[in-house]
Amino acid sequence: MGGMTGAWDGAGLPPVAAARVAGGRDGGTWSSALSTGEFAAIRSVGFEPVGQVMGSAVYRVGRSGRYWGYHACGYRSGWSNGGNPAPVALSGQGAPSAALVQVLDDARRAALGRMTAECTALGGDGVVAARLTMAPFPAAPHCLEFKVIGTAVRAAGEVRPHRPFTSHLDGAGFAKLITAGWVPVGLLVGMSVGVRHDDYRTGLQRFSWSNQEVDGWTDLVRQVRADARAQLRRQAADCGGRGVILADHDLRVWQEPCLTRDKQTDHITESTLVGTAVVRFATAPARPRTLTVMPLNGDGDRLRRRLAQAARR
Repeated sequence: MGGMTGAWDGAGLPPVAAARVAGGRDGGTWSSALSTGEFAAIRSVGFEPVGQVMGSAVYRVGRSGRYWGYHACGYRSGWSNGGNPAPVALSGQGAPSAALVQVLDDARRAALGRMTAECTALGGDGVVAARLTMAPFPAAPHCLEFKVIGTAVRAAGEVRPHRPFTSHLDGAGFAKLITAGWVPVGLLVGMSVGVRHDDYRTGLQRFSWSNQEVDGWTDLVRQVRADARAQLRRQAADCGGRGVILADHDLRVWQEPCLTRDKQTDHITESTLVGTAVVRFATAPARPRTLTVMPLNGDGDRLRRRLAQAARR
């Protein structure tokens, strides 16, 4: 049937994306979401846009409930005996939620990989102004679409990077980074999920008649934030980055029925950090600028005669 594309096995570019990239490459025109100022900023540091690129992936992600068990707290003491404080079941330390974090990371990497493949097909050196989103897939309550869109750019010189870079920085931010002697390496997402049972002490503090800290919840958000930062640093080191420029930080906290103890509750915290790993690049030392001096007295005539004699030699 006309207008239909062949089946896609998941390798390489999807047929629709391949056709779109080929059309832009063969037609000699490009599209982008850059503003006029961003376009000018990118060109000022020797880069040209080559086209808008995107990647997406739809994943089934069962997040909660006894069947999946991702949010199991692992608490073994009772509610009423005032036993040991409940620990934080942290994804970065091998808690059941680690499997959930891995699924979400796989989905993001799939979307980023497909966007990078489009960049390569267009002859780009990297992607700027990349925006990564995660949204429910219509009519499928347990499915999420991971999508990333950006503008592929290419350097004017002959030197090409080993692999295309990805960055959340807009055109102006990218130009400032290059001017300062740094280059983006990759767009990263550090994520952590922590689960803590609402133990006896937490209940006393939560419903106390006096104002006081609920120290169990303080520890929960502290550990989850720290783990997300650790994941981001690890990813930056893996891709060769020397630092990370943060784009966004999101913290979600909610309550769910405990999976192991009836009529009791747990609190779940999810921290997500998005940023771009950067590395410094080496540049040749700038040549010293010549300072021209024009004498204002009679010495100027002697200087001109000497320069003329030197030119005749």
